[in-house]
Amino acid sequence: MLIKKIIKNILPYFIVELYKKKSILPQHISNNVTMKTFKKDFIKKADLLSDNRFSCKWDEIWPCLNDNTDKTEFDAHYTYHPAWLSRILAKNLPKEHIDISSSISFIAYVSAFIHIKFFDYRPALMKLSNLETGFADITKLPFDDNSIESLSSMHVVEHIGLERYGDPFDPQGDIKAMKELKRVLKPGANLYFVVPVGGAMRIQYNAHRIYTYESIIDYFKPLKLVSFTLITDDAKYIENADSNLSAKQSFGCGCFWFKKELK
Repeated sequence: MLIKKIIKNILPYFIVELYKKKSILPQHISNNVTMKTFKKDFIKKADLLSDNRFSCKWDEIWPCLNDNTDKTEFDAHYTYHPAWLSRILAKNLPKEHIDISSSISFIAYVSAFIHIKFFDYRPALMKLSNLETGFADITKLPFDDNSIESLSSMHVVEHIGLERYGDPFDPQGDIKAMKELKRVLKPGANLYFVVPVGGAMRIQYNAHRIYTYESIIDYFKPLKLVSFTLITDDAKYIENADSNLSAKQSFGCGCFWFKKELK
């Protein structure tokens, strides 16, 4: 019993300290916030919190030590780019939109007002009205040539072939994926595409590739660029951004709206 009690009392401390050493907790965590002060607060407040509505026990603690900030923080890359496309789709209102492996939360929300078909190498077992999900390998899409009117793939292609998500190793995987997106797009239709952009082409193995603005324009020829939105290193969201600004980024987020011209 004594051993169990000791484990219950010290385990949360070691978990948080381990997280700190592995940089799992954000780097800005206050040095003044420790499990020691956390436990003092717990002892002081536990009886008041354990009223006739809730129990509050030390062995059920869930320390959140870095949320007391002056403002709500967010990941600019993964907040702004779904917001970018959501706004476009809300205006365009296609009868159906096909998405390849983008943000799960994005397709869940947008399916509230547009019929979405979502395909991923790791199928999402999500059940919502107006939403269909299934398996697809973006390097071998299961669609006919020139068949899709509204298509997106956001923050996906930079990973293809790096094995991060279980797909096979393929140094040309991203190029194959982009060719497939072009192939299945119907003339006159829209493609919404997002990848990291910066001043130089590089791979941060095995997480992702970083592209230049010019390389994406070249890969998607002869598609026409409708607009370019940039999310900068310092979290600025810039619609109709100057392409030269992308070259000044280390890990910017490039949001490309392409259209396949009518033949």
